[in-house]
Amino acid sequence: MKTRALLVAAALVAFAGSSAFADSVEHGNLTIKDSWTRATPPNAKSGGAFVSITNNGNEDAHLVAAISDHAKRTEIHEMSVNDGVMKMRKLDDGVVIPAGETLELKPGSYHVMFMGINQPFKMGEELKVTLQFEKAGPVEVTFPIMKIGAKSGKMHH
Repeated sequence: MKTRALLVAAALVAFAGSSAFADSVEHGNLTIKDSWTRATPPNAKSGGAFVSITNNGNEDAHLVAAISDHAKRTEIHEMSVNDGVMKMRKLDDGVVIPAGETLELKPGSYHVMFMGINQPFKMGEELKVTLQFEKAGPVEVTFPIMKIGAKSGKMHH
């Protein structure tokens, strides 16, 4: 009996450490995955975080806020380029994830913005951020910190 319990415990530990477990969060009809952020230089005042949110439901979902103790303010932003000019703006009403679709918060587009960060984000560490959805409520998501200038959350060897 003890041997079986040890094997089950070992399997759970191995599974919990796998990237499939850490990379995906099911929250109601939402699948939240591929979360990541970048390391910041020592004197940086802001940083961005990125994630993919799939709405598996039959009605639109609404991401209304991001909450973090890693910065003075944490906001949902949109970056766009119009007539060759880059613009970034806070989305006061958040962003909608249409029913049956995936919204990618990614560099150069929608993203979580940390304003007035408390300390530099260091590669290899993680940030805990609560994503607040209008109907689905809050969910804590882990954002692994990649190298400065990373283009994605994928590890490259």
